[in-house]
Amino acid sequence: MDTVENAGVRGDVGSHEWAPAARVRNMGTSIFTEMTELARRTGAVNLGQGVPELPSPPALLKDVAEAVLSGANQYPPAVGVPALREAIAAHQLRRYGLEYSPMGEVLVTTGATEALAAAVLALCDPGDEIIAFDPCYDAYAADARLAGARLVGVPLVLDGDGFTLDADALRSAVTPRTRMLLLNTPHNPTGKVFTTDELEAIAEVCREHALTVVTDEVYEHLVYGDGARHESIAALPGMRERTLIISSAGKTFNVTGWKVGWVCGPAPLVAAVGASKQFLTYASGTPYQEALARALGSVEEWATGLRDTLRHNRDLLTEGLAGAGLRPFHADAGYFVQVDVRPWGYEDGVEFCRDLPERAGVVAIPTSAFYLSDDAPAWLVRFSICKREESIRKAVAQLGASR
Repeated sequence: MDTVENAGVRGDVGSHEWAPAARVRNMGTSIFTEMTELARRTGAVNLGQGVPELPSPPALLKDVAEAVLSGANQYPPAVGVPALREAIAAHQLRRYGLEYSPMGEVLVTTGATEALAAAVLALCDPGDEIIAFDPCYDAYAADARLAGARLVGVPLVLDGDGFTLDADALRSAVTPRTRMLLLNTPHNPTGKVFTTDELEAIAEVCREHALTVVTDEVYEHLVYGDGARHESIAALPGMRERTLIISSAGKTFNVTGWKVGWVCGPAPLVAAVGASKQFLTYASGTPYQEALARALGSVEEWATGLRDTLRHNRDLLTEGLAGAGLRPFHADAGYFVQVDVRPWGYEDGVEFCRDLPERAGVVAIPTSAFYLSDDAPAWLVRFSICKREESIRKAVAQLGASR
């Protein structure tokens, strides 16, 4: 019988020896898949993956249905539907004072995930180094590996009840091989929003070493508004010409399954990303793009209500976690809250997360899944707040009863 080993062990396929390419070897089942399966099997409240249970704008859903019925179901232009590119350019100018040409400086992608992969593949050669702040979204390491590059983590420092930049560590991480800096603000998984001073320190290093910046801003509209404010590093002096901004509709409108993202930046960088992107998906999501072109103009009005919901959920979960004897950290934005699980006697977040569905009927994700460093705080765990209030309340009640 033919055998195929997904984890990179050689097997037989017919009479031929077989093994996956090194770039994907040992990319096996992730902790996210494991925890989601645990939630399904146990019926636990799933506060693991950031899959929203929250509604989308009714007008947006109506528009996409009408786009489908009207026949907008074939390939869009490879660079994206013109109306959406125009709406994205208008959004960047309105929010950040950044002017981009819809033709040449805006590219629509199949979600931010494709945009990130296409950017790394387009701009990094084998042996190049990419800096990211640790912990980081797990796709960054995979993208670097696919490009033959090395992802170098600069640890964010746990300071009080949040995370801060260590500018000295950033400077020390730059080498002659460093090609790119991957910035994520608002940040997943910590909920941190980088301050103006932190962004200026990062920009100084990038200008000094001629680094290209790819800034992942998918949570740009989900800053809770209690002190933190999102700014784009591209708006700082000398940064527009070396920065690609990536964002998407998924988090902003609770339509993660639509997979519509975009890249904005100087034409040569965007063209390079487009050259890579065209052989990944070519193009996708025509009716979604048509509908989002209309929705993006009023995104601020929609996002105000969504932020209120997420802030309420954050506060509800944070208070519940503290009441259950755990130690939550402050989150300024996004979908997630970080928690120190040592008060429950756990030094290992993976063990905690594997026990939690049976112990409390709740699923979370160990933050170690996002760390590059072996010295990461193993006792951190991430809980998601992009859920219905009743899901948060149920989880809080069950956690409190299990302490």
